[in-house]
Amino acid sequence: MKLLMLGGTEFVGRAVTEDALDRGWQVTVFHRGHHAPPPGAEALHGDRTAPGGLAALDAGEWDLVVDTWSGAPTAVRDSARLLRERAGGYAYVSSRSVYAYPSPRSAGGTPTPAGQGEDGPLVEGSPDAGPTAYAEDKRGGELAALDAFGDRALLVRAGLVLGPYENIGRLPWWLNRTARGGPVLAPGPRELPIQYVDVRDLARWTLDAAAAGRGGAYDLVSPPGHATMGAFLDACAAATGGRAELRWTDPDRLLEAGVEPWTELPVWIPEGPSRAHVFGADAGKALAAGLACRPVEETVADTWAWLRTLGGVAPQRPDRPVLGLSPEREAALLGL
Repeated sequence: MKLLMLGGTEFVGRAVTEDALDRGWQVTVFHRGHHAPPPGAEALHGDRTAPGGLAALDAGEWDLVVDTWSGAPTAVRDSARLLRERAGGYAYVSSRSVYAYPSPRSAGGTPTPAGQGEDGPLVEGSPDAGPTAYAEDKRGGELAALDAFGDRALLVRAGLVLGPYENIGRLPWWLNRTARGGPVLAPGPRELPIQYVDVRDLARWTLDAAAAGRGGAYDLVSPPGHATMGAFLDACAAATGGRAELRWTDPDRLLEAGVEPWTELPVWIPEGPSRAHVFGADAGKALAAGLACRPVEETVADTWAWLRTLGGVAPQRPDRPVLGLSPEREAALLGL
């Protein structure tokens, strides 16, 4: 198989590139040259946002293109149109954020159910749009892939993605926090389920599905009950040496104190409509198509091993905010 990876040097793109190389595929990575691709990949350079930035792709044929773009949908539109006659398929790594945020109650007075699946209502988007907002940009990218490749387009709607190479700061923040040891503010309850996908499981499934000729939309996330906040934070504490003392705190007390779920305490979302929207996915379609999710302990331990090779300092995407409580704010909150 010949793979063209658009990106391929960070997080999801790097995991896809490494998986393809492990399969013995011929991999070409098209990127801006800011980071080195994995050894064994051919590199082509260009900036998708600049005039003439796709010139390096004017020649060549590939069995599959994988694209993780999250900015202006026009970048997906232009690359997909350029490649549609020279590539067998186009896998676009999208997001479950493309689903329209549900109102607390439908018109009939019934709460909007969790687990709606791939047929749920979607946000508006356009393949011809400039950068707007994350969800709309991802939906526009989906439409661009579909417009160029039709049923040869695979839409990988990822949920929360964790694992080695993370440049968002969720799991790395928790690992560094538990590594410092001492009392750690743990947002309760312990048994609160979470859904996520290990970046390597996402990469493996995407290449398997594309190689099998699958098209259309799939939600890529672990099944409900795969992990809990308790299992997740226990794994962080164990992987980093067991010096952390998890102090489980009532979620209502945290909310009353103004703690921002998801950003100040990454991964955590308390009960409510937001939680059902993010952690209430029906993963059945992807699971039936071969998605296998490794244990949370493996994801956490492998991410810590990778993070230690960097001296504990994870890469940070410049277009994303720095996440996590400051030590001073955590100390104040532990006194609740």
